[in-house]
Amino acid sequence: MFMNRLFGKPKQETNTLQTLDKLSETLEMLEKKENVLMKKANGEVEKAKEFSRVKNKRAAIQCLKRKRLYEQQVEQLGNFQLRIHDQMIMLEGAKATTETVDALRTGASAMKAMQKATNIDDVDKTMDEINEQTENMKQIQEALSAPFGTAADFDEDELEAELEELEGAELEEQLLQPVPIHVPHGNKPNRAPAQKQPTAEEDELAALQADMAL
Repeated sequence: MFMNRLFGKPKQETNTLQTLDKLSETLEMLEKKENVLMKKANGEVEKAKEFSRVKNKRAAIQCLKRKRLYEQQVEQLGNFQLRIHDQMIMLEGAKATTETVDALRTGASAMKAMQKATNIDDVDKTMDEINEQTENMKQIQEALSAPFGTAADFDEDELEAELEELEGAELEEQLLQPVPIHVPHGNKPNRAPAQKQPTAEEDELAALQADMAL
């Protein structure tokens, strides 16, 4: 049963293709016969004209009778071709329908398999595991960032108060610093030139001049 199900569809498809090929060959054969009969019917018309020219009425009528027989066969072949065309169209439509149904069935089976592989319980379980791992990692990071040892004993309020005192002292020191006065370059105040101190030689010369004056 399993083997029939496994190999049944390809065999059926092959039979359909073979049937279409056979119908196409038959249609081609009927078209060739139709062309031959048409030529024969036209030939009988030409013969009837020739017999009519020589006043052979009986022979001309016989030619027209054969022409009509050929035309009847041509009409019959046309009906055969129409039926074959109809059969080919039906087979091609049925083949397309079968292929569409098979494709839809394959898609449905694939969807069913995917849903079976990822059911809602597995999804919920996976999400719970992800949330649990995320929470554990968050706790680990908080534990690593928390102060430990001597630093854990420091009072945060006292540290903040000390920082405020430092900031206040720095601000007060900035306020007590003298403000520098900038004097423009062109308006510097005039200062008396510094007196030059006499050197030792100048002192000796001055003492000598004083002795000579006496």
